Amino acid sequence: MAKIGIFVGTVYGNAQMVAEKAQALLQEAGHDATVFDEGTLEEWQAYERDVVLVVTSTTGQGDLPDSIEPLFYDIKDSLGHQPSLRYGVIALGDSNYENFSGAGKKFDALLQDQEAKRVGEVLIIDSSEISEPEEFAEPWIRSWAALING
Repeated sequence: MAKIGIFVGTVYGNAQMVAEKAQALLQEAGHDATVFDEGTLEEWQAYERDVVLVVTSTTGQGDLPDSIEPLFYDIKDSLGHQPSLRYGVIALGDSNYENFSGAGKKFDALLQDQEAKRVGEVLIIDSSEISEPEEFAEPWIRSWAALING
């Protein structure tokens, strides 16, 4: 079973609820999962040979929430290359905005550029259509938990 760090970027709490649901489901599947509300570069690096799950909402014009923005730039400016890292992304957003789920997409692009290995596809959750994002995410999380073992 995997050691998984769940790094959260939230504004109104929806991403936090999804992260907590992911933690419970991943632990139920036998993984060691920990949620980081305002993760630091040091906490991120503790998972460099393991797995991370980024769960982030989007604010402004496709921007990162304040709770995860410093981590994003620390990773971008300090790490450069993470080929041993496996990761997943759950991106929350509102399709009524031009840069829909932009924060999650930015995180995915950064990790791809750093040659980290994405497990599965990015889950996009549209808040204009989904009222309970943590319930909507459950099938994806269960599937992702199984992919990690594969």
